[in-house]
Amino acid sequence: MLRDDLKKEFDSLVPGPGTEGATRRTALKAALGVGYAATAGAVVAQTAIKTPSDGLVTGEITYEVNGFKVPAYRAAPAGKTGLPVVLVVQEIFGVHEYIADTARRFAKAGYLAIAPELYARQGDPGKYGEIGKLMAEVVAKVPDAQVMADLDGALKWAGANGGDVNKAAVTGFCWGGRIVWLYAAHAPVKAGVAWYGRLVGQPNDLQPKHPVDVAAQLKAPVLGLYGGKDQGIPLDTVDRMKAALAAGSPAAKASQFVVYPDAPHGFHADYRPSFVQASAEDGWKRALDWFKANGAA
Repeated sequence: MLRDDLKKEFDSLVPGPGTEGATRRTALKAALGVGYAATAGAVVAQTAIKTPSDGLVTGEITYEVNGFKVPAYRAAPAGKTGLPVVLVVQEIFGVHEYIADTARRFAKAGYLAIAPELYARQGDPGKYGEIGKLMAEVVAKVPDAQVMADLDGALKWAGANGGDVNKAAVTGFCWGGRIVWLYAAHAPVKAGVAWYGRLVGQPNDLQPKHPVDVAAQLKAPVLGLYGGKDQGIPLDTVDRMKAALAAGSPAAKASQFVVYPDAPHGFHADYRPSFVQASAEDGWKRALDWFKANGAA
């Protein structure tokens, strides 16, 4: 059974009817970042942003972590080296077209962007048409330690393939927003931007700590972008996180929150009804400015 703390966060993500039975073709496309996972919604909104690949090198790469080849989507300005690096951490739906497009947006801004398939060992989210099954059979089985190691591996790959790891950042959405906070306490990145990631929760063997538990130990400042109407992340948990940050390291104290009063969970996800253009655009500008201000540009 899905744990209550996870269920509450993702209640607002349940798609409408008609999404069951993703085909193998859909699953493969989603895994390559060129389609949409079935659980992400049956119909892609007309507002979905399409960032062209002209002037970029894009596509799937793999890198090895503990004997496992981790697939990832990469986007970067073509023919350039010494690029700042941004790790793009997926939603619960995996690395589908929205995450790939976000990576291309960062590449257009001058970054080597890498979006690893962080569920690759546990399963293919593109195969799932029901969010409950995806959560129970894949997402809930992903250890935080595995995710940290896979992000470390992506950073290492970037350093060997045109990226400047001394100018590295991490950003993530929903499930990935939580990971941003954890990674900012784990690895040598300059900055993080967490989009509506869960801040508190019950510890377990796979998730022994949550962002509020590591807040004081942050090694890089994080900008938290959250929605005032997020039904899964109560604002009192944001207040708890702020208090934990205020008592922590210099990076913790430098971290900030922006709460968009009228935005729900997933307000940056332009392919879903939750999209709020004004909040998404403001958050994107703030993210780029945050990276630049903290040496990740």
